[in-house]
Amino acid sequence: MARVPFELKGKTVFVAGHRGMVGAALVRRLAQEDVELLTIARAEVDLRDQAAVNKWFAAKRPQAVFLAAAKVGGIVANNTLRAEFLYDNLAIATNVIHAAHVNATEKLMFLGSSCIYPKLAPQPLHEDSMLTGLLEPTNEPYAIAKIAGIKMVEAYRSQYGSDFINVMPTNLYGRGDNYHPEYSHVVAALIRRFHEAKVSGARNIVVWGTGTPRREFLYVDDLADACIHLMKTYSSGELVNIGLGDDITIAEFARLVAATVGYTGQISYDTSRPDGTPRKLLDSGRLAKLGWRASTKLEDGLKLAYQAYLNESKQAAE
Repeated sequence: MARVPFELKGKTVFVAGHRGMVGAALVRRLAQEDVELLTIARAEVDLRDQAAVNKWFAAKRPQAVFLAAAKVGGIVANNTLRAEFLYDNLAIATNVIHAAHVNATEKLMFLGSSCIYPKLAPQPLHEDSMLTGLLEPTNEPYAIAKIAGIKMVEAYRSQYGSDFINVMPTNLYGRGDNYHPEYSHVVAALIRRFHEAKVSGARNIVVWGTGTPRREFLYVDDLADACIHLMKTYSSGELVNIGLGDDITIAEFARLVAATVGYTGQISYDTSRPDGTPRKLLDSGRLAKLGWRASTKLEDGLKLAYQAYLNESKQAAE
């Protein structure tokens, strides 16, 4: 099993899922490192296709892998596309992790999700909380697939001595997010909704749920920086949470997004929509001891995210 520090310089590095929000942020951050970056479009290699993945790994033999590829979405997407979320994410994790092992990848990082933790686990969520209780029902298939990926990393590390590690990002936002009106995460959904309300002159905007759940939001470029830091400095079978360390109610967050966008109308709540987990704040103490803390404040990150939304909307219209 390789020991830290792990030198990225001069390595061939594969970012799986480079077109997603997280993968794109990793690509931006890796531009600061002296690496040979490897990416593949889904049209070239579908990561759900075991034979195709094995063939690509055998040909390219990446020395380091960031496994950020996943089928992702908000509460509605998770709850509606349950079979797809389970199958696609299981297949991606299984194929990439095994191919990395077979083709002697030196180090792999698997990016999990904070939804792996039980719905009613003690807050803040410590890494040891995984599998100690029932999952949030609306995203159970996605969580189970991610837990399977985490356990694969642990098993390959234990059985084969593979230097594979797991990290657990909190709720993310920023450049490259998905702004689908039904299937997006809460940050992107609110940015789009408040912007459209401002443009149309709407006097009231409806936010899903009661507004009482508490969430932690991490700027995606901070996540990428944390991942690079851990890839270089961490080698252990224990999970590492990656979070901001602070949380906020959805109602407070909605007001903050409204202020960022410049929407001045009323905000009401559709209580028929699901709230999801009552609170989700990660205990990032392990990460802090490893020498990393987030640097982007929520207010500043939202300004950057809104500008990214405007830029991406303009590009899509052209």
